[in-house]
Amino acid sequence: MSATGSSNPEYVNARVRARRGALYDDEDYRKLVRMGPAEIARFMEESTYEEEINALGARFSGVDLVEFALNRSLAKQFNDILDWAGGRLYDLIARYLRKFDAWNVKTVIRGIYADTPREEVETDLIRAGEFDDRLVERLLEATTIEEVVDRLSGTIYGPPLRTAYEDYEESGVLVPLENAVDRAFYENLLTGLVTNEATEQYREFLYAEIDFRNARNALRLARSGANIDPSEYYIDGGRLFSASELSQLASSPEELVTRIRESTYGDRLSAALTDLDRADSLIGFERALEAALLEYSESLGHVFPLSVSPIISYILAKEREVENIRAIARGREAGLSEDEIEEELVIL
Repeated sequence: MSATGSSNPEYVNARVRARRGALYDDEDYRKLVRMGPAEIARFMEESTYEEEINALGARFSGVDLVEFALNRSLAKQFNDILDWAGGRLYDLIARYLRKFDAWNVKTVIRGIYADTPREEVETDLIRAGEFDDRLVERLLEATTIEEVVDRLSGTIYGPPLRTAYEDYEESGVLVPLENAVDRAFYENLLTGLVTNEATEQYREFLYAEIDFRNARNALRLARSGANIDPSEYYIDGGRLFSASELSQLASSPEELVTRIRESTYGDRLSAALTDLDRADSLIGFERALEAALLEYSESLGHVFPLSVSPIISYILAKEREVENIRAIARGREAGLSEDEIEEELVIL
């Protein structure tokens, strides 16, 4: 299928519902946290990851096998959805899947910044967006962040990254670059989004995603110590903050948390906000944001079951499954306890 075909939400949603039913549940995760990497790979082989484990098993083992199989499966799952979709539905899905291009750009930049070996960076890439293999390879071959910026000049990320690069050089932190990537993605995602009864719900989900991203970025900036005005890196399109409000709230994390607590998202994030106040840590709060967004997307899918919303909800749920399995495999390899690994997971 393609963007030139007719839109077919009934067919695509039926296929997606079948795949959603195969996602790992709580019992599966309870089994996985007690396994080593080799056992995890065998468990995956007996589920929807069989094809990927078998194809890669001769070349990789342990955590490497798990991670490469996860990323290949994720790309295949989403490419299948694009193959099923047509018309306007295809366009909506393809636009959202560009999030993985954004992920890959940020992953390469972080790898260069931290002097991470290319092999480790490549393991973390998810080839489910629109970048072709040649562009991804050129990004992996870059040895400086400036080279990455240059090689993205023909994409939606090139101009904003070029502007943000000067701020990166002055501050020495990656926030300006990462935020430039996010802003380019969301601006492109919202541009030309035609609103009707079904897509209005999808738009509300995107607003929430942007609000959560702005809140996370503001808290990161507030606690980084960098002399950066959060309003300069505000992502337009959310509903919870204006740029000036975010700038003011970032200087007072307590007020920012209060603002979120009093918003429409407060009920969903109540426990996470309490944990944030107690622990003075962003990690648990960021995971709570991910869980809240996942829950929100799922609820929208029930409101309009034949819209793009259930498909976006599945994309988020599948992505989260992959991140959970990866966290378990890495945690077991690092010798973390079961309790420590479970703290890394996001499960509804």
